[in-house]
Amino acid sequence: MEDKIYLDNAATTRCHEDVLKEMIPYFTDIYGNASSLHTMGQEARKIIENARARIAKYLNANPNEIIFTGSGTESDNIAILGTARKLKSRGNHLITSNIEHPAVRNTFHHLQREGFEITEVPISPNGTVSVKDVEDAIRPETIFISIMYANNEIGSIQPIEEIAKLADDRDIIFHTDAVQALGKLRLDLKNSHIHLLSASAHKIMGPKGVGLLYFKNKCRHPKLGKFLEPITYGGGHEGGYRSATENVPGIVGFAKAIEIAYNDLEAEQTREKKIRDDFITWVLTNIPESYLNGSQENRLANNINLGFRYIEGESLLLYLNDEGFEVSTGSACSSHSLEPSHVLLALGLEKAEAHGSLRITLGRDVNQADMNNLKPVLKQVVENLRKLSPLAPH
Repeated sequence: MEDKIYLDNAATTRCHEDVLKEMIPYFTDIYGNASSLHTMGQEARKIIENARARIAKYLNANPNEIIFTGSGTESDNIAILGTARKLKSRGNHLITSNIEHPAVRNTFHHLQREGFEITEVPISPNGTVSVKDVEDAIRPETIFISIMYANNEIGSIQPIEEIAKLADDRDIIFHTDAVQALGKLRLDLKNSHIHLLSASAHKIMGPKGVGLLYFKNKCRHPKLGKFLEPITYGGGHEGGYRSATENVPGIVGFAKAIEIAYNDLEAEQTREKKIRDDFITWVLTNIPESYLNGSQENRLANNINLGFRYIEGESLLLYLNDEGFEVSTGSACSSHSLEPSHVLLALGLEKAEAHGSLRITLGRDVNQADMNNLKPVLKQVVENLRKLSPLAPH
């Protein structure tokens, strides 16, 4: 693995050394169950509450507005299922976008089978949702809206605050999947209209297996009252919203990862943006029949999603992997699917074009030299694959 250059940081990131160092004592020394009443158990409880407060500080939220979960997917499920079912007596209409992560998209599809009506708002050619389209989709029976903060495939950043305010003004609960946004954009939840926000540790050099769910005012809306109910039942952990023994080492690691991400957030994003833009410009200039998926400006600093006509993205991925570059063709959660990306199809691409996509996502371990090394390799691999393609002009 030493010779590999890892460029799939939207799927997961390496666990930072300082994160691992902070976690280790809670595997081996202070390993008590945080619900136990003995000394070690209560020490574990103090550690969790300290981590909750640390995270809340960076998100400008109250500690009692954050619960810990097992993943971003679980956080999405609690937010979506828990709110829809709790407020069903008020209406059965839900709104989302057509580029959501499967953790959101498939949860909405499940609610559809429960009798809820779903509206999927389309995106523009640059990958963003129109606030006007969301407004037009609202009905008297609309109770819930979920739009992702930033897309995991094309990195497009959505007008979340405008949509959240639109929902809040109409007493509609608003949720955002911020799994890709956390640690890349500075979130100020106290001064936001967002009611629910999901995030995950392993996208920001934290451990796998721990996520968070933010809920404004402890799930209480001034007009709707309590707007969330649990979707699993057990010992009543995390305020009763997520019953399961808390992952103390993971929670500690999450707090440290957020601290690292936020301490130099702007500087790191500026660095990644410079590398991103240089690479995109080089590819579009030097590799014929290549194109960028989504907007170059309105996207996460670490996200590059390129299309190459006449070749399959999977073949491109495998050849680049053999050359020591680990990349992706889309979301890791659906990478084994033979279907083209629903996000790229939503952009208006044909199926053949969607199959020819390549996602490169930068991280703290990626530097300009790594991307300079990729440039000639990518160009050569694309040329070689086109020579073999029956679709390419010869």
